Amino acid sequence: MEIALHYYQFNIGDYRRDTAHLSLLEHGIYRQLIDTYYLSEKPLCADIAILMRTHCIRTANEEQSLKNVLHDFFELLEDGWHHRGCERVIDQYRAKSDKAKASAMARWGQSDANALPTHSKRNANGMLTNNHKPITNNQEPIKNNTRLKALSRPPDVQESVWDDFCQHRKAQRAAITQTAIDGIEREAKKAGWTLEAALSECVLRGWRGFKADWVKSGMKSNLNRQEALEARNKAIGDAWLAKETENEIR
Repeated sequence: MEIALHYYQFNIGDYRRDTAHLSLLEHGIYRQLIDTYYLSEKPLCADIAILMRTHCIRTANEEQSLKNVLHDFFELLEDGWHHRGCERVIDQYRAKSDKAKASAMARWGQSDANALPTHSKRNANGMLTNNHKPITNNQEPIKNNTRLKALSRPPDVQESVWDDFCQHRKAQRAAITQTAIDGIEREAKKAGWTLEAALSECVLRGWRGFKADWVKSGMKSNLNRQEALEARNKAIGDAWLAKETENEIR
């Protein structure tokens, strides 16, 4: 069973250097064509009309942008539009995949011939690349190990608050890094809050982060309402006192 190339490395610097002259529309079309190239692992169809249909290109402006991109980055041969960069990545991917499969087959063939078909494929699939190319059977990318390490609870935060915050971040699929905690603590100090209070507020309000301005505006609103309430009560009290004084005079 062949493994499709669903992930590939993307060098931002090289890409910007080679595509600085493209319009935003041409950027979008180029990335769509590249994705198709990697998924199919073969040259793009030579028929412009088919490329337009399969990539949702409708207007004359979009068609011209497609032709510009093909002219700049692809070469038309008998079997379709070729992209040398993509072909180089695909060849490397296939060579690495074949090498991993051969190694797995040799290893499993020595220990258990009956387990060879299943285990060798699974083992080879998990050895393909170390970045954005296919990694495992379910095509899940490898996570950065540093993000998986548990961050220690800050000493000034209660264990219950920290546990709630960790569960909250996990539900939002957000890593708990030292950088994130330091940022929340800085904003908490601006608002005159403790780190523990800020983390509790994040959990209660469903916030991914914490900004001093968010709570300052709320505090100001609450203060205005309190001042209005006090002014109203004072006015009522003054009116009642004036009425009592008038009755006494009578």
